[in-house]
Amino acid sequence: MTENISSQTEVTSLDFQQVDVFSSVPLRGNPLAVVEKADALSAAKMAAFANWTNLSETTFLLKPEHPDADYRLRIFTPYSELPFAGHPTLGSCHVWLSSRNFPAGRDIMQECGAGLVRIRRDNGRLAFAAPTLRRKGPLEPELLTQIRKGLNLSEKDIVSAEWVDNGPGWLSLLLKDRQTVLSLKPDFQAIAGIRVGVVAPAAEEDDVDFEVRAFSAAGFEDPVTGSLNAGITQWLIGSGLASSSYIARQGTVLGRAGKVYVTQSGGEMWIGGDVVTCVKGVLSL
Repeated sequence: MTENISSQTEVTSLDFQQVDVFSSVPLRGNPLAVVEKADALSAAKMAAFANWTNLSETTFLLKPEHPDADYRLRIFTPYSELPFAGHPTLGSCHVWLSSRNFPAGRDIMQECGAGLVRIRRDNGRLAFAAPTLRRKGPLEPELLTQIRKGLNLSEKDIVSAEWVDNGPGWLSLLLKDRQTVLSLKPDFQAIAGIRVGVVAPAAEEDDVDFEVRAFSAAGFEDPVTGSLNAGITQWLIGSGLASSSYIARQGTVLGRAGKVYVTQSGGEMWIGGDVVTCVKGVLSL
């Protein structure tokens, strides 16, 4: 994006919400900034605003271009645009629905850089159909060694390792137990540029089935990550390592209480979660 935003003097007023995704309690999930009816904004202004919010993602709701879509979504990190991301999908749909009397029982169709993504309302939550993996299969031995050293893991700590990339570039390690997941202190310099997810079975007394953590390519831990969980779901259920319905918890180390509700239905994996609105206002750009 080479456009100079300083040359754009006209101010546009837009409705804006900040929501918390994968939690029914404010401040316990993953925050998302959502700008509504953003068709008048240039890509440069979108990127600049996303950089300013400094959230993991900021999204912009637009009129659809595909005839089957209900709306189009552009997703920006502080530094780049993503073709797809999970918690922005659910949070943006929540905002889009908030001003509409959408027919009950019909799936919502989101258009984004990765194509069309179906979203449905399920027991008061929203859930999206996990996109097809762009890359799957075992990790290359050299890459696995790099990640293992970067996470200070022994070979015995790792049960399996797979690519689970549905757009952002995730790979994931299945670790031996929850405590190993929670005790990780990653060396972000050693894994710079790589999106690493880790997952392990939860303790038997827990109210969830798996514990998840996500380490971004930019050097921080993401609180609750829909795209990663969508990829992990296809790997775990597809290989028989998880049942067709389970709950994953994420964000524990960061003081969050994110829960991701996974269901397999008719050959599709659905990734669901609660969304709560924290901020509503008008944005001037």
